[in-house]
Amino acid sequence: MAMTRKQRRTTMIVSALVVLGAAVGLVLYALEDTIVFFYTPSEVVEKNIQAGQRFRLGGLVAAGSVNRGEGTVVSFTVTDTDKKLAVKFDGILPDLFREGQGVVAEGKMTPSGTFEADTVLAKHDENYMPREVADALKKKGVWKDGKKSE
Repeated sequence: MAMTRKQRRTTMIVSALVVLGAAVGLVLYALEDTIVFFYTPSEVVEKNIQAGQRFRLGGLVAAGSVNRGEGTVVSFTVTDTDKKLAVKFDGILPDLFREGQGVVAEGKMTPSGTFEADTVLAKHDENYMPREVADALKKKGVWKDGKKSE
């Protein structure tokens, strides 16, 4: 018994969707560990990330840990309040970078156990407001130090 044209088309579409679904599943399975936006210091220790492997490290800049070296070299410690990881960065830090502030650094581990960052991004909290907007609202008397005027 021969299939009709409509049955053949439906079979081809279903077959293509199954193959596509399997391909997507295999790709996601292969990338399972690298899809994470960043690892915390505790996760770095848990996963035993090897020296030379690139990843993103996220957490808080530990209080009292920022040391500025020669030129643009800065070292600091990133913590997730459980574990700490030393970070070395050679470059210009973002304006929002400071102790106690959230940070995401991209780079790799060195054999000595220090994270060598080539990019540092300072994270802001959900109350962040661009300075220009805050200034404009203050001039109108609508916003005062993060609170609406009465």
